[in-house]
Amino acid sequence: MMARSHSFTHAITRKPSVSITAGLRAVDIGTPDLALMQAHHADYIAALRSTGAEVIELAALEAYPDSVFVEDTALCLPEGAVIMRPGAPSRLGEAAEMAPHLRALYGNVVQIVGADSFIEGGDILMTETEILVGRSARTNAAGIAELTHRVAPWGETVREVFTPPGVLHFKTDCSLLDAETILSTTRLSASGCFKAYRVINVAEGEEACANAIRFNDLVLMPAGFPRTRDSLLTAGYHIHEIGNSECAKLDGGMSCLSLRFTPKP
Repeated sequence: MMARSHSFTHAITRKPSVSITAGLRAVDIGTPDLALMQAHHADYIAALRSTGAEVIELAALEAYPDSVFVEDTALCLPEGAVIMRPGAPSRLGEAAEMAPHLRALYGNVVQIVGADSFIEGGDILMTETEILVGRSARTNAAGIAELTHRVAPWGETVREVFTPPGVLHFKTDCSLLDAETILSTTRLSASGCFKAYRVINVAEGEEACANAIRFNDLVLMPAGFPRTRDSLLTAGYHIHEIGNSECAKLDGGMSCLSLRFTPKP
């Protein structure tokens, strides 16, 4: 039986747009180099495809500078997909753009619709037993409550947790390595939100690599974090490093760049 949290048959990505230089950023550390970002993105897609998954690459959306970060637009579960309602007003249209692509793959697609509800996929960590959702500047209590209601008929359990102060998304500071194991920053794991899991903390000073993804047999992580990479190799994981320098200028990481799922027939 496939592990729903890290075994996938499909992924959806979107090409970076020329307008990405106008993307949102918490701190300005430079303008992304589009050509380098495109090269990194191509490497990312190749890594996903190397596992045997079908990768759908959508066309760039020039009207939405941040649209390469498709994960924020939806939550994809085996039973169905939930279209998010992003907390950044400039990104609301991205979710609507994603909806028809998910309806083509899923028989069951629902939406977060409450005017006071905000929730982004970057705040959602799916495990084998629960869905953890971090309250953040982009995801509020109303959004979490609505998601809980939307997925309850599918037998899903949602647990609200809290994103550390000053951190954009919950998954900025954590990622799933396998059914029992979470990669996390110390500042997040110290909160106790992962008490039911084995935790591997990233090396001090390498907090920026906490956002990785387990995709079938690979752990994709950003390049340039050797101590954390070596600890994961020692733990037995198959690591694939991807350049992330340009996405990082827009607060983006490995999970942000794809929707990963196995829809039920």
